[in-house]
Amino acid sequence: MPEKNNTETAPDWDRIAADPDFAALKSAKRRFIIPATIFFLVYYMALPVLVGFWPELMKTEVLGKVNIAYLFALSQFLMTWIICAMYVKAAKRWDIMNEALLAKFFR
Repeated sequence: MPEKNNTETAPDWDRIAADPDFAALKSAKRRFIIPATIFFLVYYMALPVLVGFWPELMKTEVLGKVNIAYLFALSQFLMTWIICAMYVKAAKRWDIMNEALLAKFFR
Protein backbone atom coordinates (compact mmCIF):
# COMPACT_ATOMS: atom_id res chain seq x y z
CA MET A 1 0.00 0.00 0.00
CA PRO A 2 1.52 3.33 -1.00
CA GLU A 3 2.06 5.95 1.66
CA LYS A 4 -0.09 9.02 1.52
CA ASN A 5 1.64 12.26 0.82
CA ASN A 6 0.17 14.64 3.39
CA THR A 7 2.33 17.59 2.46
CA GLU A 8 -0.31 18.98 0.07
CA THR A 9 -3.17 18.81 2.55
CA ALA A 10 -1.28 19.31 5.79
CA PRO A 11 -2.20 22.61 7.40
CA ASP A 12 0.47 25.18 7.92
CA TRP A 13 0.15 25.38 11.70
CA ASP A 14 2.84 28.01 12.05
CA ARG A 15 0.97 30.32 9.70
CA ILE A 16 -2.32 29.68 11.52
CA ALA A 17 -0.67 30.27 14.91
CA ALA A 18 0.75 33.57 13.67
CA ASP A 19 -2.63 34.83 12.44
CA PRO A 20 -4.19 37.64 14.54
CA ASP A 21 -7.57 35.86 14.47
CA PHE A 22 -5.97 32.83 16.13
CA ALA A 23 -4.56 35.09 18.84
CA ALA A 24 -8.03 36.62 19.27
CA LEU A 25 -9.55 33.14 19.59
CA LYS A 26 -7.00 32.11 22.22
CA SER A 27 -7.52 35.36 24.08
CA ALA A 28 -11.31 34.95 24.05
CA LYS A 29 -10.98 31.45 25.46
CA ARG A 30 -8.56 32.59 28.14
CA ARG A 31 -10.86 35.45 29.18
CA PHE A 32 -13.59 32.92 29.97
CA ILE A 33 -11.78 29.77 31.05
CA ILE A 34 -9.32 31.21 33.56
CA PRO A 35 -11.81 33.30 35.58
CA ALA A 36 -14.46 30.55 35.38
CA THR A 37 -12.00 27.96 36.64
CA ILE A 38 -10.84 30.17 39.50
CA PHE A 39 -14.44 30.94 40.46
CA PHE A 40 -15.36 27.25 40.22
CA LEU A 41 -12.51 26.18 42.50
CA VAL A 42 -13.12 28.92 45.06
CA TYR A 43 -16.88 28.33 45.11
CA TYR A 44 -16.58 24.59 45.50
CA MET A 45 -13.86 24.77 48.12
CA ALA A 46 -15.79 27.38 50.08
CA LEU A 47 -18.21 24.85 51.57
CA PRO A 48 -15.65 22.70 53.39
CA VAL A 49 -13.73 25.80 54.44
CA LEU A 50 -16.84 27.49 55.80
CA VAL A 51 -17.97 24.34 57.58
CA GLY A 52 -14.48 23.86 59.00
CA PHE A 53 -13.88 27.39 60.24
CA TRP A 54 -17.43 28.61 60.98
CA PRO A 55 -19.45 25.51 61.85
CA GLU A 56 -21.93 27.37 64.04
CA LEU A 57 -22.73 29.80 61.24
CA MET A 58 -23.22 26.97 58.77
CA LYS A 59 -25.53 25.16 61.23
CA THR A 60 -27.91 28.11 61.24
CA GLU A 61 -31.33 26.81 60.24
CA VAL A 62 -32.96 28.77 57.46
CA LEU A 63 -35.98 26.73 56.35
CA GLY A 64 -37.05 24.32 59.06
CA LYS A 65 -34.21 21.84 59.52
CA VAL A 66 -32.45 23.03 56.37
CA ASN A 67 -29.37 24.96 57.36
CA ILE A 68 -26.96 27.24 55.51
CA ALA A 69 -24.57 24.37 54.76
CA TYR A 70 -27.29 22.39 52.98
CA LEU A 71 -28.39 25.43 51.01
CA PHE A 72 -24.82 26.17 50.04
CA ALA A 73 -24.29 22.57 48.97
CA LEU A 74 -27.47 22.63 46.90
CA SER A 75 -26.43 25.94 45.35
CA GLN A 76 -23.36 24.19 43.99
CA PHE A 77 -25.60 22.08 41.75
CA LEU A 78 -27.29 25.21 40.48
CA MET A 79 -23.91 26.90 39.98
CA THR A 80 -22.71 23.93 37.95
CA TRP A 81 -25.62 24.36 35.53
CA ILE A 82 -25.10 28.10 35.32
CA ILE A 83 -21.41 27.73 34.54
CA CYS A 84 -22.25 24.99 32.02
CA ALA A 85 -24.76 27.27 30.27
CA MET A 86 -22.25 30.13 30.22
CA TYR A 87 -19.63 27.80 28.75
CA VAL A 88 -21.97 26.55 26.03
CA LYS A 89 -22.84 30.13 25.09
CA ALA A 90 -19.16 31.13 24.99
CA ALA A 91 -18.22 27.99 23.05
CA LYS A 92 -20.71 28.92 20.33
CA ARG A 93 -18.85 32.22 19.86
CA TRP A 94 -15.53 30.37 19.77
CA ASP A 95 -16.88 27.96 17.16
CA ILE A 96 -17.84 30.88 14.94
CA MET A 97 -14.40 32.43 15.41
CA ASN A 98 -12.78 29.06 14.71
CA GLU A 99 -14.78 28.49 11.52
CA ALA A 100 -13.85 31.96 10.25
CA LEU A 101 -10.20 31.30 11.02
CA LEU A 102 -10.15 27.92 9.31
CA ALA A 103 -12.02 29.29 6.30
CA LYS A 104 -9.13 31.69 5.73
CA PHE A 105 -6.68 28.80 5.40
CA PHE A 106 -8.66 25.96 3.87
CA ARG A 107 -10.61 27.46 0.99
